[in-house]
Amino acid sequence: MNELQALLNDALLRTKHVENAAIIDIKQQKVCASTSGFNVPPDDALNLIYAFHQNLLQVRRGGLFFKEKRYKCVRADKHSIYLQNPDRGLIVVKTNTFILLATYKGDMYPSVCVEAVEKLDKMLAAYFDCPGGPENLYVKEVTKPHPGEGEVLVKVSASALNRADLLQRRGKYPPPKGASDILGLEAAGSVVGLGPGCKGRWKIGDAVMALLSGGGQAEYVTAPEGHLMPVPRGMTFVQAAAIPEAWLTAFQLLHFVGKVEEGERVLIHAGASGVGLAAIQLVRLAKAIPIVTAGTQEKLKATANAGAAAGFNYKNEDFSEKVLAFTQGSGVDLILDCVGGSYWEKNLACLSTDGRWIVYGLLSGGEVHGDLFARLLSKRASIHTSLLRSRDKEYKERLVKAFTEEVLPHFSEGTSPHLQPFVDSVYSLHEIAEAHRVMEENKNIGKIVIEMPASS
Repeated sequence: MNELQALLNDALLRTKHVENAAIIDIKQQKVCASTSGFNVPPDDALNLIYAFHQNLLQVRRGGLFFKEKRYKCVRADKHSIYLQNPDRGLIVVKTNTFILLATYKGDMYPSVCVEAVEKLDKMLAAYFDCPGGPENLYVKEVTKPHPGEGEVLVKVSASALNRADLLQRRGKYPPPKGASDILGLEAAGSVVGLGPGCKGRWKIGDAVMALLSGGGQAEYVTAPEGHLMPVPRGMTFVQAAAIPEAWLTAFQLLHFVGKVEEGERVLIHAGASGVGLAAIQLVRLAKAIPIVTAGTQEKLKATANAGAAAGFNYKNEDFSEKVLAFTQGSGVDLILDCVGGSYWEKNLACLSTDGRWIVYGLLSGGEVHGDLFARLLSKRASIHTSLLRSRDKEYKERLVKAFTEEVLPHFSEGTSPHLQPFVDSVYSLHEIAEAHRVMEENKNIGKIVIEMPASS
């Protein structure tokens, strides 16, 4: 049963507010849901669409023919029409996307149709009116998105926080042009709608997880069909929500940018973050050697459990010296760096000759004071920068396809080597501000997941 059919059954019929009902998709010009035995002829569906768009005045004056019976208009506004004949009444309600029509008898209360159909175009979402701290966040009712060409509509069960969400909330990282301004770069849930031009990869009811440019921290989100992945066998939506952005970022850094090879040593900063814990496992999957930094012993223990060969506390020891000691003076072949400016000297000190240094975040800022280029040149080392959110649609599709084929099978139950997302904590959508505070205080180990209301 799809969400439209559920609306008819739960909000209208079971409460006995109407007799029969149907929903017409205005864009597709056809009935997309109806109660059992209530058939709306195609010509009647078109007439109803026409009545609202061009002929509402005529309907008010002369009534409407429906199923070869004439109904007289008794009340009308730009969104709803109440009509009657000697046997029963007919209510027609319009939103931007749908028209709901329902028949009713004298002792029924059809006005509930107005409220019910309005819900089809609304959803709850994490929102802020002006940049600032977590206290600016709240849950707001906003317009629900509708899938465009080649897009899929997902009913979100869970999303997850990323540092990009914090930066966007502060006004320092706006969404790419054309992307939703709602927070959330990943989500997991069920397919509930398909836009025109979809190629049949997904069907209504499929459990999916999505890589997003925004919009994930809401009850519904749209995404290009090529940016979706199936939820692995045996995995919950909460677990699945912790995968797309973090794991695809790590996969991109290691394989699309860093070209990691078997036996190489990889230094991963912020090893207990969502990306860090994903990178550790992906380095192991590539038969390379993961080395990490983190700020507490608890976090270092978590990285060891994830498969890190060695881990160093950057707060009370020089990680570059420790890395050189661990590698017997050779250094690391690849660095995944989300810290930036303050680490540049130590990174170069422990980077091997011909090593690759990938910067994908600037937690400590972007300023560098010193002779960076001379030291980089002396090692014949290369420095790369990378972001995922701003990549084009085709790049993301290639990334998702490669990840789905090469990595995703290892998340399913019973696989070896087995990969798993690390979920630190779960907050409801209405606790979004507290979730942001926890991440800002750097308390989490792994992903912070945001769960949508159960009644959504």
